[in-house]
Amino acid sequence: MTSANPAPVLDLIDAFRRSKAMFTAVSLGVFDLLHEGPAGAAALAEKTGTQTDALARLLDACVGLGFLGKQNGIYTNTPAAEVYLRRQSPQTLAGYILYSDQVLFRLWANLGDAIREGTHRWRQTFGLDAGSLFDHFFRSDEAMRTFLAGMHGFGLLSSPSVAAAFDLGRFRRMADLGGATGHLVTAACERYGDLRGVVFDLPRVIEVAREHVSQSPARDRIELLSGDFFQGDLPDADLYALGRILHDWSEEKIHRLLARIYERLPAGGALLVAERLLEEDKSGPTPAHLQSLNMLCCTEGKERTLSEYAALLHHAGFARVEGRRTGAPLDAVLAVKN
Repeated sequence: MTSANPAPVLDLIDAFRRSKAMFTAVSLGVFDLLHEGPAGAAALAEKTGTQTDALARLLDACVGLGFLGKQNGIYTNTPAAEVYLRRQSPQTLAGYILYSDQVLFRLWANLGDAIREGTHRWRQTFGLDAGSLFDHFFRSDEAMRTFLAGMHGFGLLSSPSVAAAFDLGRFRRMADLGGATGHLVTAACERYGDLRGVVFDLPRVIEVAREHVSQSPARDRIELLSGDFFQGDLPDADLYALGRILHDWSEEKIHRLLARIYERLPAGGALLVAERLLEEDKSGPTPAHLQSLNMLCCTEGKERTLSEYAALLHHAGFARVEGRRTGAPLDAVLAVKN
């Protein structure tokens, strides 16, 4: 009998446990409390309303995961926890973690049914009708801010690399459609000193974007406009951007959106797309595979290869399409109108 290494299998048996331990520690506010000062399990249990021995097990697991230090029974945050797991950190990923815990973890429990039926799991998991997923994200101010904080933290890891993937210096005005907190426009305007930017999103989102954009040294060159990119007028621009937008939607809706953008662009204008790119033979990379499964559970969309994006863009009329792998969580595609 051929021997095989069980390590990859054993690692994945444990993988969801590691994730859930981190999710739970963030949800309880452990890293926020330890930012205020080192503490023992009993003090943290009192502040979080948990049982001391049970919390100590979670805290010790976080030590093993590299998020906490421990000396003489006293816990402290590691640098990774201070930067990415503490909610008030400028680079926090806590919003995306809370979204993963409260929404994605539950949707993924029904992955088998998603694969059997080929549709997202909102109705099965939350009792929501098709098309209601963004209503769920925006069901309350707190839910909306948690979702946008998650997108912002993720965007800070990717947007500077996307903005640097191509030379955008020839463009005068960039409009990010569905721009959320404005991280992509901000990264582009900070990189290109003559570029002016527009964050275009729903009115409630724009109020949150204003808080983030106001902190950028490029804030005086960034405008915030409310609207819906599927209907109504798009803002004037010679460079549009779509960051993590196309992977949400069906091909019919993508065709409709790209046609609107193409019609609005002047000759020589372009569209910058930020998405994870699959290899042409779809052999990898694994994060793109997993994100495509995530889209199956959550949306109408999926991840694509550069050729698949190029086909969608050529169908809209774009003449030249280039793709660049950035080494960041998102890659970049630039499509130019003749």
